[in-house]
Amino acid sequence: MASQRNSKALKANVVAYIRTSSAANVGAEKDSDKRQRHAIAAFAKRSGLELVGEFNDAAVSGAGHIETRPGFAAMLAYIASNGARIIIVETASRFARNLMVQEVGFAKLQALGIKLVAADSPHSFLDDTPTSKLIRQILGAVSEFDKAMIVAKLKGARERKRVITGKKVEGSEEPCGATTRASRVGSSTAPQAPKGRSALLTRHLR
Repeated sequence: MASQRNSKALKANVVAYIRTSSAANVGAEKDSDKRQRHAIAAFAKRSGLELVGEFNDAAVSGAGHIETRPGFAAMLAYIASNGARIIIVETASRFARNLMVQEVGFAKLQALGIKLVAADSPHSFLDDTPTSKLIRQILGAVSEFDKAMIVAKLKGARERKRVITGKKVEGSEEPCGATTRASRVGSSTAPQAPKGRSALLTRHLR
């Protein structure tokens, strides 16, 4: 029993950050929220980390700077008073979908002494080497390109519908919002990371 208490005490506290770009994907029952939450919870469990909070920016663009996001701002305020120094996101694109926003935001977190971890690629933000930086920036650029392609396709679809119906079709937009909630751990079907790698990552995070 004593060893279990000591093991729990040694766990690093982390917070989860969830972001959805489209208002259509907002809601605990939606796939985006579920997928992100499960991926983050599964990673934290594998790495021996204690998930102590979850913060959400609903219908907020990944191209917006982190200071403009209500949920992210609330998370930073919580971290400042809570002592947690690690933020976990499902993927780097949940943090930002714009390369410049990603790098500026990442540098800001580093200046605050906060570590950012992407559950699908843990070392992309942790390793401060030229190779890791290059990989992170390439992934950020690909994410930015992917977002631009989706926007272009949606615009083309609306234009085609306008030509057919003769009516202007607007994209659905809702005001940005954010919610915070207590940490919830969900099941995940993600493959288990090798024990050696999880242990190494855990030591690195602490």
